[in-house]
Amino acid sequence: MKNTPDTGSSVHGPPVCHAGPEQESLVICVLASGSKGNAIYVASGDTAVLFDAGLSGIKIERLMKQRGISPDNLDALVVSHEHSDHVSGIGVLARRYRLPVYINPGTQKAVSKYLGRIDAFCSFECGTAFFINDLAIHPFSVSHDAAEPAGFTIKNSAGKIGIATDLGFAPAMVRQHLKDCNLLVLEANHDIEMLEQGPYPWPTKQRVKSRTGHLSNEAARDLLIQVHHENLRHVILAHISETNNTPEKALSVVSGPVNGRGPSFSAAGQHVCGELIRVTPGG
Repeated sequence: MKNTPDTGSSVHGPPVCHAGPEQESLVICVLASGSKGNAIYVASGDTAVLFDAGLSGIKIERLMKQRGISPDNLDALVVSHEHSDHVSGIGVLARRYRLPVYINPGTQKAVSKYLGRIDAFCSFECGTAFFINDLAIHPFSVSHDAAEPAGFTIKNSAGKIGIATDLGFAPAMVRQHLKDCNLLVLEANHDIEMLEQGPYPWPTKQRVKSRTGHLSNEAARDLLIQVHHENLRHVILAHISETNNTPEKALSVVSGPVNGRGPSFSAAGQHVCGELIRVTPGG
């Protein structure tokens, strides 16, 4: 699986990796999701990539091993944005396993001094797809209070996965990227009433509810209605607040309008590793 590009300390322009054979499998595991740390594992038969690493290297290794995943088989790390719950383990994992870090220029500028030595940065641009072996990764801009935050779709011959977390709202461009996914990792951060009546300071509540904050259960529901189609097989609700939401509330609100019309639902957790879910041709 390992395919580290031959680079110096930095690579400018779209990352170039050797394309491998297409594989009719696509696997995802949300290792952790929430304000204390996020990491999502995506793999095909030929490639393994970690999207964000917002926990310590030791915790991520332990979570991977719980699902029989070897960190030694990782090919790359991909960073969505610079907040600590998405990058705190990036540096140590990159050094320990000699992994290239795929990152856009704005995020790299915002976070590089906190990562320590990184041997290989691969630069991507939101809106331009790139390949890591047989995985076609398409980053797209999202609205969040970060330098250059990105969501992602990941595609091979088996299907397409969409990752849309840490966004305050979903404009038409985001919906366009997510509309034909077979599996979605979708933010359902907060219940509006719980947030408004909860313990957060008023400025924090305003930030969470803003267009550069996080999606509420209702906003996630509305986005799902707009991108739902008959070949959407699974929806993983993610970045669920432990203070201002519950998995039960999130699942009830978001799944309601499409319940019984195709996708199965699950809720990613902060402290319990998610299941390995496989996307295969035809569902």
